Amino acid sequence: MKTIITIMGLVSALTLSAQTKQAYEKTALEEITADRFLAGGNATDYERLPRKALTPAPKGYEPYYMSHYGRHGSRWLLGDRDYSSPVNTLRDAKKAGKLTPVGEQALAKLEEIQKSSKGRLGDLSPVGEAQHHAIGKRMVKNFPEIFKAPNVRIDARSTTVIRSILSMIAECEELAQANPTANIHNEANEANMAYMNPPKEGLQRMNEGKARPIQNEWSAKMRDPRRLMKVLFNDQDWVYMNVMPTQLMGSIYDIATNQQSHDNDRTLLDLFTTEELYRLWNGNNLYWYLNYANAPQTGNVMPWMHANLLKNIIETADTVTQKQATLRFGHDTVVLPIISLMELGGMGCSIDNLEELDTYFRSYMAVPTACNLQLVFYRPKKGKGDILVKAMLNENEVTMPVETSMYPYYKWTDVREYYLEKLKKQPKNPYPNMPSQGPQINPAVLQMLFSNQ
Repeated sequence: MKTIITIMGLVSALTLSAQTKQAYEKTALEEITADRFLAGGNATDYERLPRKALTPAPKGYEPYYMSHYGRHGSRWLLGDRDYSSPVNTLRDAKKAGKLTPVGEQALAKLEEIQKSSKGRLGDLSPVGEAQHHAIGKRMVKNFPEIFKAPNVRIDARSTTVIRSILSMIAECEELAQANPTANIHNEANEANMAYMNPPKEGLQRMNEGKARPIQNEWSAKMRDPRRLMKVLFNDQDWVYMNVMPTQLMGSIYDIATNQQSHDNDRTLLDLFTTEELYRLWNGNNLYWYLNYANAPQTGNVMPWMHANLLKNIIETADTVTQKQATLRFGHDTVVLPIISLMELGGMGCSIDNLEELDTYFRSYMAVPTACNLQLVFYRPKKGKGDILVKAMLNENEVTMPVETSMYPYYKWTDVREYYLEKLKKQPKNPYPNMPSQGPQINPAVLQMLFSNQ
């Protein structure tokens, strides 16, 4: 594991107020220079993130309940065109005798990767499976009072997407191995999708008109494919007539950074300079912020897509009396809105100046593959007392939007009241009559459309 990132201000005696921006110690460029695979943003391998030692429980307290939402692990890219588009472009160039030796090497690698993707589009990769096995092991290690309790109930549910179901299975295999008496219940059905991964078309459509022009302008500023085209092609006039340079650059970038979902091969990654990778990631970072976080540019409403999940977290926690866990498995398009809505670790920040965005918000820290939110509840071992809760984002303790004198622990009554009051302010869905289920928007496709118009 590479410890390359630290966040300032997480150990203050009192939590920061809602929407407070928490800056990183190093610049994003410095971090990407140290590990170029971080430029993958939401494709970043979870194991590349740091994990700090956890704070011991307050004296006389023990954990008794975990409430969790986690993204599936690393995967193949989602669409056949994600692989075929750059291959077809470079094949045409090869037939015309327009590839450099480096271009021919890149084509050979892209063809090899495309072949390996057949029949696996969007599937969980072995790396993704391993990520969830490791998370499950650490859950047991960090909270044995919960996961090794005799006959502990573990309620695990997933969205209906296979990569999420397999991620759930991998994690639960570790929990079952650690505690053969655990009562583990697994499910994946449409009945839970209203809070596990509801349709996003309403808010997404309402804000698309706001996000798209910003994304277009930003991508045009961030992407400069001219150097890469000279590396790949020996005839720039031919490129001008036959290639969409920005699109090709983006397609190769997607495949190159996603190689960490498989074998960490740097062959394609090395086609880019570190500055180019940083700027490509910068576009990815803006995309996630505008479409799924508390962005003022899109009306500060995108986190509300998952108000139902916050309600479910509260309502379920209110029913727990014995040691147990509620594990939910889904997608990055859920994790980012919910941690923004809950204002965890500064993720509820509202950044007006987008030139400052990567000072406070970084997609690879928020939504890497297998990203997860863990809320751990504590109660007195003996007698009566306040129920406490702490929040962990990607297994690191983070701030919550209420005051406490014992960070990272908070009184659940304070946290619960804050969120219930916030939920009263939920904006109305502009498309209230939309069906409960529908086609999900593919962020990778939207990003490609935004950046090449």
